[in-house]
Amino acid sequence: MPLYRPVVARRDPDTERAAIERTVLDYFEGWFDADPVRMERALHPELVKRSLEKDASLRTITAESMIEATVRGEGKNESPEDLRIEIEVADVLGELANVTVRSAVYTEYLHLARTSDGWKIVNDLWQPTPGSARAVRAPRGG
Repeated sequence: MPLYRPVVARRDPDTERAAIERTVLDYFEGWFDADPVRMERALHPELVKRSLEKDASLRTITAESMIEATVRGEGKNESPEDLRIEIEVADVLGELANVTVRSAVYTEYLHLARTSDGWKIVNDLWQPTPGSARAVRAPRGG
């Protein structure tokens, strides 16, 4: 008998995917539209967002710093006319989801958790999308 047996509530998969996609859009569109309300709604307060630096170290960004950068409008400065946001909800298991997001600017691997306030992004591993203007500049706030 396994020591761990996940309890998975029966929910409508289409409704779940739509809610997850709304969270991801709040995150991406909130960043590029400089909308801190949407950004905060999308992020778990204990978010860990990481990127691999050129020296192979990990850069870590918190929910608080993402919301502050959104308030400053950092994403608005790098917003192309067509963001081309593609969301792939790879897996949903109970209260957890694994999502890949590709846009004209960033490619991000997200882990989400369902909380009492809805789906929230808890982990994010990202890099500039290859070939984007962001990929040829040094990383900043986002």
